[in-house]
Amino acid sequence: MMDTLYFGDNLNILREQLKEESVDLIYLDPPFNSNANYNILFKSPTGKDSDAQIEAFTDTWHWDQQSEREFGELLSQPNTDVAKLMAALRGFLGANDMMAYLTAMTIRLLELQRVLKSTGSLYLHCDPTASHYLKIVLDAVFGKEHYRNEIIWKRTTAHNDANRFGKNTDSIFFYTKSTTNTWNTIYLPYSEEYLKRFRFTDDDGRKWMDDNLTAKGLTGGGYTYEYNNITSLWRVPLETMQRLDDENRLHYTNKGGIRLKRYLDESKGMPVQVLWDDISPINSQSQERIGYPTQKPRALLERIIQASSNEGDVVLDPFCGCGTAIHAAHALNRRWIGIDITHLAISLIENRLKTAFPDVKSREIIDTLFEAFGALLLPVLECLNRRDVSERLLRDLMIV
Repeated sequence: MMDTLYFGDNLNILREQLKEESVDLIYLDPPFNSNANYNILFKSPTGKDSDAQIEAFTDTWHWDQQSEREFGELLSQPNTDVAKLMAALRGFLGANDMMAYLTAMTIRLLELQRVLKSTGSLYLHCDPTASHYLKIVLDAVFGKEHYRNEIIWKRTTAHNDANRFGKNTDSIFFYTKSTTNTWNTIYLPYSEEYLKRFRFTDDDGRKWMDDNLTAKGLTGGGYTYEYNNITSLWRVPLETMQRLDDENRLHYTNKGGIRLKRYLDESKGMPVQVLWDDISPINSQSQERIGYPTQKPRALLERIIQASSNEGDVVLDPFCGCGTAIHAAHALNRRWIGIDITHLAISLIENRLKTAFPDVKSREIIDTLFEAFGALLLPVLECLNRRDVSERLLRDLMIV
């Protein structure tokens, strides 16, 4: 099923509902094992804290019988690299909270690798708490040759941490299933400083900057020949040099050199690099803010989706939280699948989609959810009175 929200444990849903190689792009922003208990607290009509509290998720992991069972599965599954790695990690870490987290993530990453198409990509969003361990887990699951980037997102302007440098970045690991992955280069507008480099203007008004045409010091060598009485080791063969000259793309310097003209009107912009400091986090005044802990800005997900998928492709978020990836995928004409283990998250996503896209139809999974939890939720929802939970959500839930 496409354009569907699943409520439950993503491991079971991946195994029971999703076919092999059925997904084009996966983004996951799982709990980070940061020992933080995230709750959404609702105010009473008087503005005071209400006794009613809905826990969105608890970002804490403990070694228990489920961890032991999943660890045993990892040791006996076909990917021997994963089995050897997990045994080594347990020998190093022991049966503790971090090992419980890594076990849960590894067994799910294996399922995500299974459902990903050969042209597909996976982006795992995490913080430094466990990123170093997750990187080697991803290497084992996807193969280290399919590692593409570690993207660094500046998630806040500054962070005051005692006795150390402020932690204000997240990591996003980018892996592919093969070397033939879908890829669309994303460009950013040039900075004002960079635009100053286009300091030359042709007679027709076209602005350009000059660039090196020699291959001196260039890995892989070049082409040695004489052109217009200038001999050098060039980056391009003779026929290309002649074509550039015919197109008025060569600049002859006063010092007897030849440079390449790069025109501003032909430049798409600056390709996005691995440091993403141009996307602001969700702050208290943001129109996007819906009050869900760890909510990510839609621009962050839009960049990922545009880079690694095309219209009509299927985007999966197995820890979909408040649904930012789902929202971005729908807006960009992608099909989508969302999974979350909390009923609050599913409720927020359904309302978010109805608000942003009135033509979105309710899904059967949502109806089933409220049959199971409606009686539990309604008494709590009566005392909601807070900006970050929309009144429309309250009305929708009370109707159900």
